[in-house]
Amino acid sequence: MKLMVCIVNNFYTAELESRMESKGYRMTELSSSGGFLKRGNTTFLFGIEDEQIDQLKKDLKETCISYEQVKGKRAETTNRYTAFVLNMHEALYLSELTK
Repeated sequence: MKLMVCIVNNFYTAELESRMESKGYRMTELSSSGGFLKRGNTTFLFGIEDEQIDQLKKDLKETCISYEQVKGKRAETTNRYTAFVLNMHEALYLSELTK
């Protein structure tokens, strides 16, 4: 099992959320602010099986590109999204911390 932390430019947020839900991906949207990737981004957390990670990456990219074609423009920043993939077997749980 993997956790993908996907920081998405707000230009794509609604479309990505809709398309990924329709494809059956389980995700959580986080509203946040701060200096990591500046303003204008939304963070999604995807819980994904190891063998599905390449398909999720492909679906994210295709969604952004097709949305740009529909809108006739691209987001004003250089990145559509930035993603980090974490292995869940390395996760710490509260019970481990209290032993």
